[in-house]
Amino acid sequence: MSNGRLSSLRRRWPLARWAVPVVLFAMLLPFLWLLQMSFKPTPLILEFPPRVFFVPTLEHYVGLWQAGFPESFVNSLVTSIVSTLLALVFGIPAAYALSRWTGRGRFGLGLGILLTRMAPPIAFTIPFFLAYRYLGLLDTRTGLILIYMTFNLPLVIWMMQPFFDAVPASLEEAALMDGAGYATVFMEIVMPMAAAGIAATAILCFLYAWNDFFFALILTRTDARTAPVAVVNFMNYEGWEWGKIAAGGSLVMAPVLVFSMLVRRYLVSGLTAGAVKG
Repeated sequence: MSNGRLSSLRRRWPLARWAVPVVLFAMLLPFLWLLQMSFKPTPLILEFPPRVFFVPTLEHYVGLWQAGFPESFVNSLVTSIVSTLLALVFGIPAAYALSRWTGRGRFGLGLGILLTRMAPPIAFTIPFFLAYRYLGLLDTRTGLILIYMTFNLPLVIWMMQPFFDAVPASLEEAALMDGAGYATVFMEIVMPMAAAGIAATAILCFLYAWNDFFFALILTRTDARTAPVAVVNFMNYEGWEWGKIAAGGSLVMAPVLVFSMLVRRYLVSGLTAGAVKG
């Protein structure tokens, strides 16, 4: 690199250094605005110009507690965690089998699995609703877990296959020649080498189930209602309860933000590792 280009980069570096916090602040601004609204007294929420300094209150969070929001929050937590675990339990072996399949039709099967994930959810609404009504799964956690697992399975298979492709088959052959069984090879050799991919896949599956609104709205009423649907219920004909909406939205977003920050290293390393083969 020439001295002229190097000096040009040095002159531009201060601007690039400030660009990151500016962009980050712009991305977090809606959440920060929602968060301050959740602590703002009701008469001040729609005040214009908005007040920056005010005496915070917890009345909106108390109202959420009295309105049964904790039960909806627990429903979201249970359905997201259980559906993610089930999708991993069934999807990881399927991805490994597809990765080691050397016969004809591998590409077509993989494409078919991916296409099922790309279909819009509205296409499955009526069949799932009719089947759930017949089976008695409407407004149940079990019904939500099954549908989240169904939609996450293709994602697990599609994401995990490149990780298993990157595991050298020679390691498995050597272990088999030493007397190890197929289950031992899979659990003690293949799985640890694909740990980053498993973590990234689990994060994405959890976020899909946690953020789902469409299926939870159609397939639940009261008993299995999730947190996103509970927040929308504060928008009614009598008026929108902005304080409770802001408090509920903050509680729904906070775990996702905290969880994403804690596991961001695994998410980035898993996605980048899966993009490189060989």
